[in-house]
Amino acid sequence: MTWNEAYELLKKYNKEPFHIEHALTVSYVMEYFAKKYNEDPEFWSIVGLLHDIDYEMWPDEHCKKCIELLKNANVDDKIIHAVCSHGYGLCSDVEPTDEMEKILFATDELTGLIWAAAKMRPSHSTKDMEVSSLKKKFKDKKFAAGCSRDVIKKGAEQLGWDLDKLFEQTILAMRYAEDKVKSKM
Repeated sequence: MTWNEAYELLKKYNKEPFHIEHALTVSYVMEYFAKKYNEDPEFWSIVGLLHDIDYEMWPDEHCKKCIELLKNANVDDKIIHAVCSHGYGLCSDVEPTDEMEKILFATDELTGLIWAAAKMRPSHSTKDMEVSSLKKKFKDKKFAAGCSRDVIKKGAEQLGWDLDKLFEQTILAMRYAEDKVKSKM
């Protein structure tokens, strides 16, 4: 599957701009990390793009309905496993096992928190965001309350990173992704 085929598949089940923007964000964040770790950027990006494919239409079957949707589209089992693993402990019992899956798990919720924080900034951008300002938003449980701090902490732990490193690396990835997402929206 190519990235463009994955994007068309995503749009088949997702119409809301918010969901498409989130999928693109996670896709480009994953691309950034793949390049950083000398992995296949297109593969990692496809996983990020498809990670919430079932969420808009089947939120109660999230990380379950995707199996059927992706199998019907002849998507590789490795992608399916990775997509399911991002909901580990919440809506899936598929544990993230490799580095790519752990990065997806750790950054998915965090990208939402970072975008919410960026929208509050005068620049409305991640490009001038620092870890210290993100830490303040992270500590405020009422801010972006839908972004699970527990999942973010667990993701950092699975990677063997402290929160500062996860925040820093994900902010850098979001800076990389920001213009790419805007150009697709």
